[in-house]
Order: sequence, then structure tokens, then C-alpha cells
Amino acid sequence: MKYECKRADNALLEAIWAKNINDNPDDKRWIRWRDEYISYNNSGKAVTYIVTADGEPVGEGTLIISPECSAIKGKTQLADGGKLGNVNALRIEKAHEGQGHISKLVKLLEEHARSIGMTALTIGVEAAEARNLAIYLHWGYTNFVYSEVDCGELVLYYRKDLV
Repeated sequence: MKYECKRADNALLEAIWAKNINDNPDDKRWIRWRDEYISYNNSGKAVTYIVTADGEPVGEGTLIISPECSAIKGKTQLADGGKLGNVNALRIEKAHEGQGHISKLVKLLEEHARSIGMTALTIGVEAAEARNLAIYLHWGYTNFVYSEVDCGELVLYYRKDLV
């Protein structure tokens, strides 16, 4: 299988969101999120990178640039539209987990952030997701920012300086 990590164009965005919606048929929020994320990419408020397997999207990650994005609800301690961005919506299909694809995506998001003058990134993780927390700490997201309860789950936010 041939894997590739690259910045998403509109066709890849539509394809990955069609899969997300299909995987969550009873949750109508995914339709709203699709429209929002595609709009954010088109307006420059966010940028999404995709993992493809033989040309088909199987994973994604988004760099939130603007605090106007609903994913961070205006929280400038997560993304301020300038020097600080937020790594968001990291997902990969189960069959492709554990192969380093998400790590590659995060590196691309970090490179993109640096290229537009960002000096730090934040990332959120549900406290119950110990495996993901360990991975994020390994990637260098070690500076605790704050915590909050979101949709009934305790979410911890960490920051990584890029310089």
C-alpha cells in the first residue's frame, strides 16, 4: 500500500468528510463540521493535511489558525490568528493506526505553522485518553495550558514551542 501525507485540496476534504459523515450517520454535527472545516480551509482560518492510502484518504489533521473557528470557540489561548495555532481533529482509520502516519501529519502541521510565522502550537486531549496523552507528550506538547469540561469530558490542553 502506498501512503502519502499532504495538504488537502477541496476534493480530498470532500472525500474525508464524506467518510466521517458515513462513519457517524446518527450524529448530524458531522455535516455542520464538514461545512465549517471546508470553509476554514478555503478562507485561510485553518489548513488540513490528509493521509492517503493508495490515493484514498484514511486520516487527517487540521491546524486551526484563527480563534474564529468554532472548534476552539474563540479561545485565544489555543489559537490567536498570529503566533499561536491549535492542532485539531487528528483522526486515522483503525486499519492504519500505529504506523506513524499521524506523527508525520503533526510534523507537517508544525512545519506549516513555522512557515507562516507561528511560534507555538496547542493540542487538546481527553484526560481519559492516556495513550494519546503519552503520544502528545512524546511529541513535545509538555507545557500544560489549562483544562475544561467539554461535552461531559475533561479535556487537557498542552502547548509546544516551535522555536
